[in-house]
Amino acid sequence: MTPAHFTFSSAFMLGLAGLAFHRTHLLSALLCLEGMMLSLFIAMSLWTLQLDATAFSPSPMLLLAFSACEASAGLALLVATARTHGTDRLQSLNLLQC
Repeated sequence: MTPAHFTFSSAFMLGLAGLAFHRTHLLSALLCLEGMMLSLFIAMSLWTLQLDATAFSPSPMLLLAFSACEASAGLALLVATARTHGTDRLQSLNLLQC
């Protein structure tokens, strides 16, 4: 395994571990998701550069566009929950309540 592969694999795993273990605030969960998406973007960009495949070159940009849409939807949910519940703590959110 090359050092670049190890770096991006460990960055993805750290984001996944942060998402799994530190779920107290919605903002920290969104930051972990964003870190995972950025590590996937960089890994996919390096993968297309190493293969010299022009057919896969739009894939990282498509992933980055989806990541931006996911981040904007997450921030909209964060603002909505902060306005309705007064906090972004995930334990205070009740999914069964309308």
